Amino acid sequence: MEKFTVLEGVAAPLRMINVDTDMIIPKQFLKTIKRTGLAKGLFVEKRLRDDGSENPDFVLNKPAYRKAKILVAGDNFGCGSSREHAPWALKDFGITCVISTSFGDIFYNNCFKNGILPVRVSPEDLEKLFDDAERGANATLTVDLDKQEIRGPDGGVMRFEIDPHRKHCLLNGLDDIGLTMVKSDQIQRFEDKSKAARPWV
Repeated sequence: MEKFTVLEGVAAPLRMINVDTDMIIPKQFLKTIKRTGLAKGLFVEKRLRDDGSENPDFVLNKPAYRKAKILVAGDNFGCGSSREHAPWALKDFGITCVISTSFGDIFYNNCFKNGILPVRVSPEDLEKLFDDAERGANATLTVDLDKQEIRGPDGGVMRFEIDPHRKHCLLNGLDDIGLTMVKSDQIQRFEDKSKAARPWV
């Protein structure tokens, strides 16, 4: 997993509440177990019209936000079913940070396991971030995980809280497998000791 340290980029404003995982990545895209190629399905029912053409009114189709790295979203983002494809699709599109007041619990946990930083902020701070994001590509946000800060285009700074263990994992690019591999020497010593003590096993 890639390390998450400091992210600077365009933030796309998604002023919608209760965006569920089915809206993020509809069920027809869940057949794959690969983490790539899912960007085409991200918000597809919002991004495309019935005839398959792009909906120019959807934020990620607007020129300023086509390469957004940050998503500023309404309350309760990622609610609904527990599909890990939702963070996979966001990551494949290029979004590695989602900012909201609240998240669906399973989606929130899945983000950390896939190198995406979900940031919880107050409703007042979210409104400020929406204002910044709506200024388009000329206004970038900087998300500093180590300092736990979001810096706006005008120099404003807001702090956010994060679990220390999850912060450590993102800063060091450690998913569940990575966390296990950090202890590979200890695991090997245990295995060697166990084999010597019980050679019949």
